[in-house]
Amino acid sequence: MQKIDLTTLTLPQLSQLKQQLEQDLSLYQDSLQTLKIAQTKFQESAESAEKLESTQEGAPILVPLTGSMYVPGKISKPEQPLIDIGTGYYAENTIEQAKSYFRRKVKFVTEQMEKVQMLGIEKSQVRDAVAEVMDLKVQAQVAANPQAAVRA
Repeated sequence: MQKIDLTTLTLPQLSQLKQQLEQDLSLYQDSLQTLKIAQTKFQESAESAEKLESTQEGAPILVPLTGSMYVPGKISKPEQPLIDIGTGYYAENTIEQAKSYFRRKVKFVTEQMEKVQMLGIEKSQVRDAVAEVMDLKVQAQVAANPQAAVRA
């Protein structure tokens, strides 16, 4: 990250910088929400793999066709679930492999969330510093030209 002496910037430059920082913070918030959704999905998948361990072959199940439409089905090979590994690819694994895979995914996503949170904290601190310098510059302008403040 490039260091800039904020006091050397003009008010319009500071305003533009603050606006960019706020856009960055908004992007980080969106990223955190997306990562949280992925984290929850992987946690739920790990829990489902745990439940699958005690499931017998032929056990009844509702198979989702959409988010609100299901058909009845029966479980086959519960000891070898198919895992969605991305971009339309599935891998047949043991239950232990599935649980391990989802634990790794949860750990990875959690680490990414922590990184994004740290970036957000840093950007927020910089934004606050920019706002403080802007306030000081406005106060200095008012002090240097008190009649302009009275007219405004």
